Amino acid sequence: MTRRFIPATDAFARWDRDPAFRAAYEALDEEFAIASAMIRARGAADMTQEQVAQAMGTTQAVIARLESGRTMPSTRTLERFAKATRTRLRISFEPDPGPSRKTEKRAVRTG
Repeated sequence: MTRRFIPATDAFARWDRDPAFRAAYEALDEEFAIASAMIRARGAADMTQEQVAQAMGTTQAVIARLESGRTMPSTRTLERFAKATRTRLRISFEPDPGPSRKTEKRAVRTG
């Protein structure tokens, strides 16, 4: 009996049509954006995870967990990471592309 392998792109395209999968995937976007930004900052500083860990007074395993996106770092941790990588932490609020505020207000009034 031979196994049939489905290319990851084909599997993703099929899953992506499922609204529940799409919502869960998009919910992870913010977590991975932070992890990705941390990896870029460390790369731009030309530092290893071990070097960042030493500068922050922690372990390489902690840095690896932060960069994996499995944990959501606190603002204080992000500030320490920024200082260790000689970068500046900037946090901003951006418009949500979801329902308009008018739609949300109507739903509250009628609900």
